[in-house]
Amino acid sequence: MDLSFILNELGEDRENYFNAVSPPIVQSSNFAFKTITDLRLAMADEFGANLYSRGQNPTLTILRKKLAALDGAEDALLFNSGIGAISVSMLALLKAGDHVIAVKDPYSWTEKLFNDFLSKFNITTTFIDGADFSNFENAVLPQTRIIYLESPNTFTYQVQDIKKVAAFAKSRGIITMIDNSYCTPLFQKPIKMGIDLVAQSATKYIGGHSDITAGVLTGSRAMIKKIFDHEFMNLGPALSPHSAWLLLRGLRTLPLRLHRSFESTKIVTAWLSSHKAVQRVLWPFSADFDQTELAHEQMQGCGGLFSFILKDSSFAKIETFCNQLQHILIAVSWGGHESLVVPAIASIAEQDYSVVDDHHQLIRMYIGLEEPQYLIDDLTQALAKV
Repeated sequence: MDLSFILNELGEDRENYFNAVSPPIVQSSNFAFKTITDLRLAMADEFGANLYSRGQNPTLTILRKKLAALDGAEDALLFNSGIGAISVSMLALLKAGDHVIAVKDPYSWTEKLFNDFLSKFNITTTFIDGADFSNFENAVLPQTRIIYLESPNTFTYQVQDIKKVAAFAKSRGIITMIDNSYCTPLFQKPIKMGIDLVAQSATKYIGGHSDITAGVLTGSRAMIKKIFDHEFMNLGPALSPHSAWLLLRGLRTLPLRLHRSFESTKIVTAWLSSHKAVQRVLWPFSADFDQTELAHEQMQGCGGLFSFILKDSSFAKIETFCNQLQHILIAVSWGGHESLVVPAIASIAEQDYSVVDDHHQLIRMYIGLEEPQYLIDDLTQALAKV
């Protein structure tokens, strides 16, 4: 299916909405029926009907069709946050006594989900270094139900061999799930590589304007419906119609924004790599990245998120550098129009900081839509202070 068709036409059925070029926001919580028979049918299969907007809604349906098509999936389910998509899926697919294999150092709230929440239900998790495929083989237990990937992850950008892991999991009857927020469906298509479920924080590139939090899950219709019919409907993490409309707006410009960020990041990472105050830059498409060959093989492009380490990476110098930035904002998240920076020390007390721990020294940066030289000038003056 052509990308332009998906982003601009699929699911819109303009003749049903006064031929409006921009899809309407159907801001209704409730939907009426002509007969009790019609109501009964909708109640029997709420996944396929507009009954109550905690479940389905016409504005959300347009977005579902587009996001499923972008991933090459049969269907999609929308959530009010990315972690909502991951958490509800895990609760739907796991039971007491099950085991999960997850890559180490995932998104912080995903790690908390596995360590602090699922453990309450006697669900165990083994965290592994996903760069070495043998670790997946060695971690499998008879009760392993899910293998969870995050490729690349969001601070060190480690990638996993998605095809190899997916094939291995299928041979063992294990469900695979991946967080694809870094790449979006434009730069990586995990379902085509054999992954069962793909989650994204739509807050990032899909929304693109730092004005919405949302999540999306794509996969087979049967698996999506299973999650919808039980845990999704009971827990109520539905996305609002207005938020869905904002995501539809974001999709229109997704290719332009994503490619602009990618091209600018090439320039900025190359400049940083040559700066005398910088020890190392971590970005999957950098020539000296440990897994750059695999990254190029399974990713069609690279996002605007990377990390770097200062040569003098004391706690004070990292903090001074970040505080000196005048135009690059100190903030979490990524994928919007604005460039951002967040150091690992933001979540580390100074007395716990270790100058020999590379993870403590990382400074994560996101390149937005500004001119590369504008960002380089800001980095130049801040690096001069350290």
